[in-house]
Amino acid sequence: MILTRRSLLAGTAIASLPIGSVGAAVPMPVARPNLFVGTGGDGHTYPGAVMPFGMVQLSPDTDVERWDTCSGYHLGDGSIMGFSHTHLSGTGIGDMLDVLVVPTRGELKLVPGPLSDPDAGYRQRYSDEQAQPGYYRVKLESGVLAELTVTERTGWHRYTYPKGPGHVLVDLSHLVLDKSDAKPLITDAELTIEPDGTITGTRRVFRWAKGRRIFFAMQLSKKPTRIQLYGDGDTPANGTAVKGNRLKAALFFDELGDAPLLIRCGISAVDVAGAKANLMAEAKHWDFDRTRRAAMTRWAEALGGVRVEGGTSDQQAIMASANYHTLVAPTLFSDVNGRYVGLDGKVHTAPAGQFAYSTFSTWDTYRALHPWLILTQPAQAKKLIDDIIRQTQQSAYGPPVWTLQGKETGIMIGWHGTPIMAEAMVKGIPADYAAAWPGIAKRSFDFSAPDMDNSKGRDLYDSKGYVPADVWFESVSRTQEYAYDDWAASHIARRVGQTAQADRLLKRSGNWRNVIDPSINFARPRFSDGSWWKDYDPVQLGHMPKPWWRDYTEANGWQATFLNQHDVYGLIRHMGGDAKFEAKLDELFSAPSTLPKNAPPDISGLVGQYAHGNEPDQHAAYLYSYVGAPWKTQRMVRRLLTEMYKNAPDGIIGNDDCGQMSAWFLFSALGFYPVDPVSGAYVFGGPLFDRAQLMVGGNKTLVVEAKGNGPDTPYVQSVTWNGRPWTKSWIDHATLAKGGTLSFTMGAQPNPAFGRDLKDRPPSFDHQPA
Repeated sequence: MILTRRSLLAGTAIASLPIGSVGAAVPMPVARPNLFVGTGGDGHTYPGAVMPFGMVQLSPDTDVERWDTCSGYHLGDGSIMGFSHTHLSGTGIGDMLDVLVVPTRGELKLVPGPLSDPDAGYRQRYSDEQAQPGYYRVKLESGVLAELTVTERTGWHRYTYPKGPGHVLVDLSHLVLDKSDAKPLITDAELTIEPDGTITGTRRVFRWAKGRRIFFAMQLSKKPTRIQLYGDGDTPANGTAVKGNRLKAALFFDELGDAPLLIRCGISAVDVAGAKANLMAEAKHWDFDRTRRAAMTRWAEALGGVRVEGGTSDQQAIMASANYHTLVAPTLFSDVNGRYVGLDGKVHTAPAGQFAYSTFSTWDTYRALHPWLILTQPAQAKKLIDDIIRQTQQSAYGPPVWTLQGKETGIMIGWHGTPIMAEAMVKGIPADYAAAWPGIAKRSFDFSAPDMDNSKGRDLYDSKGYVPADVWFESVSRTQEYAYDDWAASHIARRVGQTAQADRLLKRSGNWRNVIDPSINFARPRFSDGSWWKDYDPVQLGHMPKPWWRDYTEANGWQATFLNQHDVYGLIRHMGGDAKFEAKLDELFSAPSTLPKNAPPDISGLVGQYAHGNEPDQHAAYLYSYVGAPWKTQRMVRRLLTEMYKNAPDGIIGNDDCGQMSAWFLFSALGFYPVDPVSGAYVFGGPLFDRAQLMVGGNKTLVVEAKGNGPDTPYVQSVTWNGRPWTKSWIDHATLAKGGTLSFTMGAQPNPAFGRDLKDRPPSFDHQPA
């Protein structure tokens, strides 16, 4: 059965996927994900075909000129430009969209035309759009039925044309546009028709990942009647090859109605030989349906590790959709022979059994996405950790922050590849962490080392204890997040025998105190002379000496105040104790939801001044547990689960950020969340579903029960672990990863006694509260 957007949104998405055993004692149904969740609103996801963590993301593009279309697609645009082979999922900046294929009929048009006038170019209106994991199809107004599927490194197209002639346009000039980018955006492009009919090509793109390179090799099941190449300015080119910047190829066929036209395309970041090798290894036949079935089977296995009962059908579909979105990125970057482009710009070969990856949105994903993969996909998590270690070794900037296609973009702040490595180490993922230490140490202590925007002010952070707001933008958030990276790095340093360095990092991880003004209990910009910004307003983005200058990263003073993840009890003491901290949290969730006119769109999903649509304070609801009031966590988490997510195109309240928003839902719907991933602890909220079953630790089964659960019973009355009473408001990773049964008893009224005692509160900064 193929699921359409209409049937999914009508709530008929619940069905049993054709999966094998996942080691479950009691079989449970698996909800089908709705691939259109996040494709509207500001979710920035795409509905096309991709394998779990695959190199190719073959999906339709509807527009390239709006923030709404960072992924290339926005539901409701009404027309499709074509189908490109690479996409980003849920990001706030756009890139990729490589090798656009446009199947159509009639007059050849070489430009897409504006969204407002599809008839002015090769855009096509569409209908009957359908999607499921590993497969996408749509009917184009030209009469062409387009179907897409994938292997890890190849994209497969099947186009069924009406009787008569038709053509396919391959557009290498297609990319995400941004007015701030300096031209040229594309250079070093080539298109070649090889003697056997294979179409090969390349281009270098200067969009977000400046100077990234893509190569491709494309084969068709039917020989074109003729081929016309186009150079810069859409000038027709003679012969079988063309070079320039913005190139295109038009493939004409006298008759396409006699049989579907199949196209298979391999890509590589290394060279054309790599693209050919990927194509040869993963496209050994022309059976589209066989490839589609293989992709769907792979997805069924990947998604089958998470099953739920109870809740509504929409909530089950949201759960499945969130799980799907956590398995899309990071994306495979090494060819079948192991070759890839490192962050040093050189071609490397990954060790046997290891792989290189791209699309590490670490500022977002260290919080919940990577913890989710470590818990539920430890084998995949190890592959990612091995690669992050290599990236740390190869990059001039040390641990990655936002790496894309062999480029460190330096977007966001900090060097959050460090907590991802530290968390994996603490949770038992085997890897050569000592190999990463020189790069971590260089980023932490060598202030002559080069910086990108993400690490500005490291020297002042070290010497003054904070980043001054009159020297560097986003200074308050920098200070806090550099402190978290120090906390994470101290664990690795201690593990590899660097005790003195570990002690230095641990001490420096307390620098967050220097930007939390205890006289007002807010995160506050601080200047070089030690003074605070006098005209402070927590709703504002900072003192704004320049129009673009903010003192916080995608946050304001309210949200930044609770950014601390690793030393919560230190923050509580700094603010005057449990009662004052609890009252401050209450204010966060009840303050007027007003934002300044210059607030970025990322600050969204407001409950009071808490912003669920962005990452800085996504753990804040769980902080009540640290003051012995977990019932308030339970109440707020249930509200966020039911108000911030929908089984609809606008069902993600902000950018999905490569699965981070989805991972928050997954953890929270199960009843626990990694406030500080490096600590190895999960803080309880309350389960959304009556029963959940997931694979953990590789081959163990974790069952989460919620007895008496319902829309009006969000409060935890008691907890047992494997039948024994559990009085703590948290549980450690090592316990959960062994598998077992975590059972919550729920009620309509709070149980203030649960988790109130000091001994039952979550750990922080490696110790219990005094």
